[in-house]
Amino acid sequence: MSVFRQYIIIFFISMVPLIELRGAIPYAIGFGLPLIPSYIICIIGNMIPVPFIFFFARKVLEWGADKPVIGGFFRFCLEKGHKGGEKLKEKAGRGLFVALLLFVGIPLPGTGAWTGTLAASILDMDFRSSVTAVLLGVILAGVIMGVASAGLFGALGAVF
Repeated sequence: MSVFRQYIIIFFISMVPLIELRGAIPYAIGFGLPLIPSYIICIIGNMIPVPFIFFFARKVLEWGADKPVIGGFFRFCLEKGHKGGEKLKEKAGRGLFVALLLFVGIPLPGTGAWTGTLAASILDMDFRSSVTAVLLGVILAGVIMGVASAGLFGALGAVF
């Protein structure tokens, strides 16, 4: 498979909710792609949905929450955003900006750019500070995942 095609794959993986850059970077390293270009591509891919999530996701989810087929999933997404917002409020002793940055930046399940942006929208944070905090969080998560993945795959390469 060509390198360009692999870059396209990690770009799209980094856009997928719940997987995001946290799944795309290990994929890139596992397939031997250079870390720095992969890192940049994954950050861009992870950030492209953010403005759309901020401005439209809450409205769409609220609209669909009571619909027959999609209602359950939409309610789940709203609840996830509300829970993320509550976690942010709890951590906000140091400021909501820092709390959002850390919420997105520490790579735990369900705390990526999608959930963080939805939570920021639900908390009515302003767009500029939300996007900046999410971007810095994505950069932090990328560094953590890059270091962890390089160490894991390096150790596996040494063993096998």
